[in-house]
Amino acid sequence: MHTDLANAIRFLSIDAVQAAKSGHPGMPMGMADIAVALWKYNLKHNPENPHWFNRDRFVLSNGHGSMLLYSLLHLTGYNLSLEELKNFRQIGSKTPGHPELDLDIGIETTTGPLGQGIGNAVGMALAEKILSAKFNQADGLNPIDHYTYTFLGDGCLMEGISHEVCSFAGTHKLGKLICFYDQNGISIDGEITNWFTDNTAQRFASYNWQVLEVDGHNVEQILEAIKNAQEESNQPTLICCKTEIGFGSPNKAGTSGVHGSPLGDEEIAKTRNQLGWEYEPFDIPANIKSQWDARDFGSKLNSDWDILMKEYSKIHPKLFNELERLINNELPNDFKKRYEEFIEELVAGDQKDLATRKASEICLNFFCELLPELVGGSADLTGSNNTYSSASSELLPENPQGNHIFYGVREFGMTAMMNGMLLHGGIKPYGGTFLVFMDYARNAVRLAALMDIPNIFVYTHDSIGLGEDGPTHQPIEHLVTLRATPNLNNWRPADVIETAVGWKEAVTSPSTPHTLILSRQNLPYVQRTKEQLDLIQKGGYLLSSEEDPDITLIASGSEVQLIIAAAKSIQNDGFKVNIVSIPCLDKFYLQDQAYRDSVVAPQIPKLVVEALHPDSWHGLVNLNDSIIGMKTFGESAPASDLMTKFGFTEENITTEAKKLLKR
Repeated sequence: MHTDLANAIRFLSIDAVQAAKSGHPGMPMGMADIAVALWKYNLKHNPENPHWFNRDRFVLSNGHGSMLLYSLLHLTGYNLSLEELKNFRQIGSKTPGHPELDLDIGIETTTGPLGQGIGNAVGMALAEKILSAKFNQADGLNPIDHYTYTFLGDGCLMEGISHEVCSFAGTHKLGKLICFYDQNGISIDGEITNWFTDNTAQRFASYNWQVLEVDGHNVEQILEAIKNAQEESNQPTLICCKTEIGFGSPNKAGTSGVHGSPLGDEEIAKTRNQLGWEYEPFDIPANIKSQWDARDFGSKLNSDWDILMKEYSKIHPKLFNELERLINNELPNDFKKRYEEFIEELVAGDQKDLATRKASEICLNFFCELLPELVGGSADLTGSNNTYSSASSELLPENPQGNHIFYGVREFGMTAMMNGMLLHGGIKPYGGTFLVFMDYARNAVRLAALMDIPNIFVYTHDSIGLGEDGPTHQPIEHLVTLRATPNLNNWRPADVIETAVGWKEAVTSPSTPHTLILSRQNLPYVQRTKEQLDLIQKGGYLLSSEEDPDITLIASGSEVQLIIAAAKSIQNDGFKVNIVSIPCLDKFYLQDQAYRDSVVAPQIPKLVVEALHPDSWHGLVNLNDSIIGMKTFGESAPASDLMTKFGFTEENITTEAKKLLKR
């Protein structure tokens, strides 16, 4: 029966790739036996309730083998029809070339770029450890008790992110993380012995992982390894599975030819003959289907957990209510009231010059106390990013109850783990680094936007204003890149009030990730009316306006103070000036045209000032307007000297504005 169950996966995958004339059949053919051991005998899941919170998480890190996952989801009873498998890689289908987040049909996360999946899996395992430490009880009532499993391949382990996250996982003793390494020795370019000769077992042992080695086509061996992995609570486990890519193909097995191309009709016929699979394409016999069907088993597991939760609610009602809130991703009932009071306190407070990174810390003091699900951290820049709040405590290997993570110098790993934590549920992660180091994490930031998950990325030292560290640390093009990313809102606030609004937008967002782009240098408080306070959330608003204005000055972040000062000089020369702050250009572009025109009058000259690359602003200005920005790299010098050299001064803004007014 093991052979039949595995062959059902193999031939659904072979046939779907052939129908699409595109895809990767080799990995599903090679890992089918591993899938049988995990999905048939160990994975806790409920196809009739894919959102069941205490399900085991499964991540396909080598996501090019997506037909393995689609085959498993179809066979075990998820709402993924045979027609969807036949439409593999076709427009509008639920079966894209690399699986995207679609929990309704059992897909936990996008895993296209190699290595990201193992990063997500580490985040999921960390989330399970955090939540179990908080909610599981000594009386044996444990509402959080599940494993995170991931399949990964040679490519995942070649990617540098695998070192970042697997090192972290070993340090934090994530014993409920179990990974299956498809050790087939083949990648797209051929046999990897010419470019990948790491001793993987020793590498992972040095990370403090348990390492087991099995024949990846021997289901009994794999089952024994899974049992050993489940019994090891202080170490994550890597099960090295020696497999043959394209298993069963007479002429292509064990070669790169089966990695990323259909087998072809002739080779498929020979493979059917060799594996004794006598059925037509996409035909799965009823007895094999019934063996794979996990709906009854999954429903029973789910029902048992529901009974446990009912008892938990009686004995631990406060914890139950809090866990329910987190599972349902709900804000506290008094969130709106408390937030409004917080803003009122900021407005009435001591208004001194403040770096927005410090303003962000003030905001975190409020939000982390109100929302215990906020779990933050920094890529070894905690004191610089100001990500440690007054409500924070250190999350350490022996103290998973903490809510501040020391990620170490692992920007990419941190971001992929944050995606995994958010996908797991019950936690709102945020993580910080310098804006210029966003480059390291870019791929994971993009995936957060692609998957519609509202992650929170804190990026400080946001311009040449960071000063002496020089051009290697001074971001220029980074915010343009972020703003060009669909479904990503980027806040560059001018003071503590705009910072607070940006944080509120981030923690309440249902599906859009946010970045907070924060200054190193101190910035003055900006006076506003109550109406202006309410308009900040639109992304851009008028700070000052006049009837029949002659020019509009526009800025974000640290340059808002400059256009406020320059406006006075321009007004002294008899011109009327509108002043606009746009802390979130992405959000402003989403407003209707009437509102945008009421803020940035289209018929009069406009001057934009931002100490970053200017390309973001071309959707707002005309050919005759001007932008003072950065088109070169910076220099190593005090911030004030740099601002003067590159034209970010009241005098230069006034001069450029007058040039516009004379045209």
